[in-house]
Amino acid sequence: MKKITLLFLFPVILFAQEKTTTVTPKQSEKYDTNKFSQMYDLLATPNMFRTASGAPGPAYYQQQADYKIDVELDDKNAKLSGSETVTYYNNSPDSLEYLWVQLDQNQAAKNSQSPLAENEKIEQVLPAEKFANRYLKKGLERGFNIEYVKDAKGTSLSYIINQTMMRINLVTPLKPGEKFIFSTKWWYNINNYIQDGGRSGYEPFEKEGNKLYVIAQFYPRMAVYNDVEGWQNMQFWGGGEFALPFGNFDVNVTVPADHVMDATGELMNRSEVFTAAQVKRYELAQKSFDKPVVIVTQAEAEVTEKGFSNKKKTWKFSAKNVRDFGIATSRKFIYDAMAVQLSTKVVMAESLYPKEANPLWGETSTRTVAHTLKSYSSHTFDYPYPKAVSVSAEDQGMEYPMICWNFGRPDENGVTSERTKNGMMGVVIHEVGHNFFPMIVNSDERQWTWMDEGLNSFMQYMAEQELGTNFPSNRGIPSKIVPYMSGDQKFLEPIMSNSENIIQFGNNAYGKPAAGLNILRETIMGRELFDYAFKVYANRWKFKHPTPEDFFRTMEDASAVDLDWFFRGWFYSTDFVDIGINEVKQYYVSETPSADLKDVKVRKGRFGLDKGPFVYLVSDKNTELKVSDKKALKIEEVKLLSEYVDQKFTPEERSTLKTPKYFYEVEFNKPGGMLMPIIVEITYEDGTVENFKYPAQIWRKNNDTAKKVYSTEKAIKKIQIDPKLETADVDITNNSWPKTEVKSKFD
Repeated sequence: MKKITLLFLFPVILFAQEKTTTVTPKQSEKYDTNKFSQMYDLLATPNMFRTASGAPGPAYYQQQADYKIDVELDDKNAKLSGSETVTYYNNSPDSLEYLWVQLDQNQAAKNSQSPLAENEKIEQVLPAEKFANRYLKKGLERGFNIEYVKDAKGTSLSYIINQTMMRINLVTPLKPGEKFIFSTKWWYNINNYIQDGGRSGYEPFEKEGNKLYVIAQFYPRMAVYNDVEGWQNMQFWGGGEFALPFGNFDVNVTVPADHVMDATGELMNRSEVFTAAQVKRYELAQKSFDKPVVIVTQAEAEVTEKGFSNKKKTWKFSAKNVRDFGIATSRKFIYDAMAVQLSTKVVMAESLYPKEANPLWGETSTRTVAHTLKSYSSHTFDYPYPKAVSVSAEDQGMEYPMICWNFGRPDENGVTSERTKNGMMGVVIHEVGHNFFPMIVNSDERQWTWMDEGLNSFMQYMAEQELGTNFPSNRGIPSKIVPYMSGDQKFLEPIMSNSENIIQFGNNAYGKPAAGLNILRETIMGRELFDYAFKVYANRWKFKHPTPEDFFRTMEDASAVDLDWFFRGWFYSTDFVDIGINEVKQYYVSETPSADLKDVKVRKGRFGLDKGPFVYLVSDKNTELKVSDKKALKIEEVKLLSEYVDQKFTPEERSTLKTPKYFYEVEFNKPGGMLMPIIVEITYEDGTVENFKYPAQIWRKNNDTAKKVYSTEKAIKKIQIDPKLETADVDITNNSWPKTEVKSKFD
């Protein structure tokens, strides 16, 4: 309950110190650009497809593409051949004259524009192998070789390939509600990703002649057609990843008979591809919730990797309502799995890895997969697919529905440093987490990288911290994005930038969004409001195609927190946070006015002037009063205040009154352009601490400074802004009073 004594004093303080400010033209320009204005100028207009609340509208639609695929791996020549039949459903209200298909392997073809668009420079010192690969060797012939495109009757279709996109020309337009069936046949050479890079390919084990394959973007894939931009047929330049429609997949993968593999979807012929003993181990794993069960042992893998079977084996997978498909296969794989109990169902966590990854992977990978599924499900929705698989692939970190490849292995002696282990666990959490964003909450990665990488990095941070081991998270902690946000503006761009135009990709698309969401959750909204709104967004848009506007609007719609100022500054600008303490004034109570207060007129409420008597708060900088007059307030010594208290309050009420003795006026300033709440920690002379948090709206009427008054019973020893480094403040040298010296990193 507020005390009436202070309500009586504050108008005197505030009015007595009030000054008329003349707004200069420079300041006026700042106020014209109101950082609290709603984002009508930035967001798409709501419509029947996407509502102003951020939810799908009554006319929302999305296309569907079903695939029946047969592929065969030529292990000796590292070549993949395949054929597919695609059934494309036009659920849009539009008639389609043609279809667009993605040919992402063409990004590495001989005629690719991607390397031509990259800057180059001479590296004067190169390892011999790297020099030979770059300047001496003839490069691998890459890219899709399309053998045919036919309709359901087997008639050849007209098509044109433009770099990484293929347009299939339809004889008659595909009307709303109709479906179109076509088939293609293709092959391509699989790259050595250790040497050539890329999101998939093979890892060579040269001493034994083996390869470990992680296969993706291996088939012609339908592009997205939606209400936002029609066909998403932006070229794949190598940075922005993939926008894909949902569908059902039936995929047959033929590999050497001694290979062990896994892929997106449920394995339909387990008893045909595993031994009877291995099938029994898998059945045991389905009931093991506390630790993984090894299905293909290291001893079995060591025997298998020494032979090179000339026989073949076909693995059959079926996946429902997924947007893509990935495959991992090798004769080197060890395989383990365990069951994971979610709130409504049981799913499987699994891992594939060569002996070179042990003991780290056997001890860590599948357990980390299980933890990730539990953590992400608790913040969004129960993981809907039957399994999640982590594959050990050196120098990789890439995700596909139900399967992902992750780096991190022990050294040659089997020893794992803490850094390697943490790095491996972090990438497993991240890539498994991508099942939620964007494999299920299916945003457009080709356009907005942050919608999958940023949201997922934030979820990764929460999952890491929920391990309960003080995990050293690299992203999500606000203070860790400070070096980026305080950098040269020439090399910064807003988060809301296209994937291919980002200079510092990791900081912009991963780190800054993750830190921003953490600030929203911990500092601006609070966990209860944030978690509810975030879960609403995830459930509104699971198995759908959200846009940034859908996320921004949902977070406000479900929380009743105005966040336009935050999204405008954090996502649409490169403004940084810098809030400081500009000035602290101490005041003392007196019945005698100082010279600057003698003629002050004090307003009483809305009408007229108050004629007193007055209590004066005199700044300690004023020299008119004697030092002996500057002392802590005692009510009985200020006679008129004592009389007022005695007259207006009963003895019982007087016993509950506050007894402030010290008065401080603190002026905060904001050198940075980004708005943020002011978090204040006050330490008193007796060592006790009190915390205050003022919402960002404190800057509404003055974008440069804000003031707060503290009436305390104890003298203030120290005032600290953002003591826990919650707001990504780029300059903490102005965060304390009295000013303290901040040690450099060198110190």
